Amino acid sequence: MPKRVDHAERRAQIAEALIKVAGRRGLHAVGMREVAAEAGVSLRLVQYYFETKEKLLFHGLQHLTDRFTARVGARLAAAGPDPGPRATIEAILLTSLPTDEESRTFHLLYSSYAMLSVTDGALASQRFVDSPDAAENAVTGLLEQAQEAGLADAGADARIEAISLLAMTATLGTSILVGQREPESAVAVLHHHLDRVFTTNSPTEQGT
Repeated sequence: MPKRVDHAERRAQIAEALIKVAGRRGLHAVGMREVAAEAGVSLRLVQYYFETKEKLLFHGLQHLTDRFTARVGARLAAAGPDPGPRATIEAILLTSLPTDEESRTFHLLYSSYAMLSVTDGALASQRFVDSPDAAENAVTGLLEQAQEAGLADAGADARIEAISLLAMTATLGTSILVGQREPESAVAVLHHHLDRVFTTNSPTEQGT
């Protein structure tokens, strides 16, 4: 009896191969043939699952985003059963900084995909993210929770602070990638700005 193929597992295998190749060579240099070789499967199989390079790249980004979400969850779990707004924001921001191989690859590929989609019509036609404001809304909500609990500056504009923190994290991540600063320096900058916004630290609001 022929072995039953797990299509989700096979797609994940190919996506992992894409991430490995792109992490070494850059997203712009990735082709379906290189991904097939990395995954140990035929080019025809990659084409069967993804049809075009653009669809392959997009699926790889989605796969990487799922891994990022899992890493945020793991950081929050380590912070305890009720981490609070500050620790939750820190988990989101610190996980996105390229401080290890996993997060380096995430930042590199996510940024590369965004830049390539500006000039590549086929990539631009793919939905880049389902909800482009998801992170901004999440951080804004957490800041508002902190303000209501008396843990953050009540006079601050939560939306503007959220935008600033996310934009700062993206820029700091790029500065780490290009060797402008060390990860420890970037983390210190983030903590500095969080200390400015969060006026009170309860036991569950200590930094991660």
